[in-house]
Order: sequence, then structure tokens, then C-alpha cells
Amino acid sequence: MAKPVDTIAVEAAVQPKKARKSRRFKNQGQLMWMSLPVLIYVMLFSYYPIWGWTMAFQNYRPAKSFGQQEWVGLKQFKFLFTDDGFLRVLRNTIGMSAINMVLGFVTAIIFAILLNEVKNKLFKRSIQTISYLPHFLSWIIVTGIVATSLSVDGGIVNVVLMKLGFIREPIMWLSEPKYFWGIVGASHVWKEVGWNAIIYLAAITSIDPSLYEAAEIDGANRYHKMWYITLPGIKSIVIILLIMNLGWILEAGFEVQYLLGNGVVVDWSETIDIFVLKYGLKQGNYSLATAAGIFKTVVSITLIYAANTIAKRFGEERLI
Repeated sequence: MAKPVDTIAVEAAVQPKKARKSRRFKNQGQLMWMSLPVLIYVMLFSYYPIWGWTMAFQNYRPAKSFGQQEWVGLKQFKFLFTDDGFLRVLRNTIGMSAINMVLGFVTAIIFAILLNEVKNKLFKRSIQTISYLPHFLSWIIVTGIVATSLSVDGGIVNVVLMKLGFIREPIMWLSEPKYFWGIVGASHVWKEVGWNAIIYLAAITSIDPSLYEAAEIDGANRYHKMWYITLPGIKSIVIILLIMNLGWILEAGFEVQYLLGNGVVVDWSETIDIFVLKYGLKQGNYSLATAAGIFKTVVSITLIYAANTIAKRFGEERLI
């Protein structure tokens, strides 16, 4: 029986397409084999552990097998959103993360723009090198420096403020809840401002130098060029980084809060990560800790897509 004309046409169209795919796979075979270890790594360490999310819907007990666990549905999530302790750490996490993000963006952009205006190359490189060296220090070292600097007994911050006449007696910075978020934000800025500025410096170098020359001919000074040329030139990078950082809004940190926090400021220092550590490892409530982790992931993904959609509507650069 002869095939219909339409069937023959479809087969003729499909065969070249399959042939093209086969040739593409053959030509890029080496790249695909090279990417295989990365794919296996991602599957093993990023996707396979997701099965552990089932603990959030169970009354998980390590001594029991998977089939013996008691399923409790959304009980752990209901407890999270009605527990005053979790709502408190959620407030702390969002507050400190917002402070870190705003200060991190503003200081890094300003530092990059000002450093770009330095004409002496040796001085410029020296300042840049010194500024990003703290990035390579661990938080244990950084928090030690911060605690020593803020110490009541000879801390440099108290000494300088007393010498300048701003205060009459030393302040117990780490024992005052109202100062804790600001201390965390300042610590992040000192540690990361130089490193965060690198990408903005790279973006500034891609701006056409003729724009600066034309602006100078028109009588623009340095501040005009920074405001009307440099800032708009790096706007797309700023938006992309902002979208990426919105996904980390619930990642306020762990080490700095855990190491600088104490019983006096515990209501303002605990974050979701410390909450997970407290309930998951110290109290053995793995189900509640997993539910908190899932909540963080869902919120992060939602914020990334929301920010990306808003950027798309305004015609700006998008991450996805």
C-alpha cells in the first residue's frame, strides 16, 4: 500500500532534522563527554538529596526506615508560621539581609566609580588590592577583629569616639540589641566591598571612552560624567546582580551572627540558619529544620522570578 503524500513529506522533513542532530552530537561529542562529570556531580549533590525534603512531611525518626516514618502532611509548616520563635528569626533574617544587600550594592558601586576616577595607576591598584584582601579572611577571623575593635576594654572604636568627644564612656556594642544589625552590615561591607566592586570596575571599562570625551568637550565635569555616563553604563549589570541577590534575601548569614551573638542579643541575632541548627541538630527535630529549609528555597525562587518579570516589563536586562 502506497504511503500518502502528506506522510512522505513529513518523513522527508524529519529525516534531515534527525541527521542534523546526529551531526551536531558527533561534532560536539568531546564537549558533551567533558560535561558528563559535571552533570553527574550536579545530579548526585544537587538533585538526588532533594528526596530528603520528604522529612518535612513526616514525623521523622532516624532509627526508623523510610517506610516506617509517620506522615504528618503540612503539620511542620503550620507550626513554623504560628511559632513566635520562627517569626522572630524570619524578621531578623530579612532585616539583616536587606541591610547587607543595600549597603553592599551602594558601597560597591560608589567605591568602583570613585576608584575608576583615580588616574595614578599604582595608587589605584594598591587601593584595589588592599580593599579586596579581607574577602579571603574567614568569618572567624573577621568576627574576632570586630569583637576586639568593639571591646569595652581598649577597643579602638570606643577609644576613638571618646578621644573625639562623641561619647563619655565606653559602649557595650555587642550587648545592645539596637546596634547588632548595624554591626553585621558594617562587617559585611568591610569584608566584601572591594571584592564586590571588581565586577563594576570591569563593567565600567566596557563603556565607550568617546562618550567621556564628548561630554568633556560639552563642558561636563567629573561628577556629571559619573552621573550621566558611568552609572547608566553599568545599569544592566546592577539590575542582573540585584535580581540574583534577591534570591538570597533569606541568606543573611550564619557565621557572623553565630559568633558575634550572645544571650543578651539573641532575639535580634538568630537567623533561619541558626534556627535550623538549633532544632535540627541540637534538638533532633529534623522535620521542622527541613521545613524551614524548604521555605527558604521556595521564597528565593519566587523572588527571583518576580524580579525577573518586573525587569522584563520595564525593558531592562533579565537573568532568565
